[in-house]
Amino acid sequence: MNKKTIAILLALTIPLTVAAFPGDNGGFKGHRANKIERLTQKLDLTAEQKPKVEALFKEQEDKFKAIFEETHSRLQEILTKEQMAKMDEMKKQHDEKWQKNHAELKDQKSPEQTK
Repeated sequence: MNKKTIAILLALTIPLTVAAFPGDNGGFKGHRANKIERLTQKLDLTAEQKPKVEALFKEQEDKFKAIFEETHSRLQEILTKEQMAKMDEMKKQHDEKWQKNHAELKDQKSPEQTK
C-alpha cells in the first residue's frame, strides 16, 4: 500500500479520534455540555431551543462514532494484520501528541479566553 493511500486513510480517521479519545474535560459528553452552555450564554438560547441543540449534537456524535466504526471495520478488510497494527500504532502516537498539544494549549489560555 502506498504512502498516499495511508495518508488518505489517516486523514479520514483522525478527526474521529477526537471523539474516541477524549481529553480531561469529561470526555466528548463533557465537551458537548460545555459547548451547549457556551451557545446558551452567547446566543441566548431559549428553554425550547436548548434541548433541540443538545439532541442535534448527540445525533452528530452518534454519526461520528458510526462512521469511525465502519471505517475501522473496512480498513481491517483491506489492510493486512501487520499494516493494521502499524496503523493503530500511528493513530495511538497521533492521539498522544494531540492530547499533549491540547493540554498545553489549555494551560496557555488566559482567563478571558476561558469565558
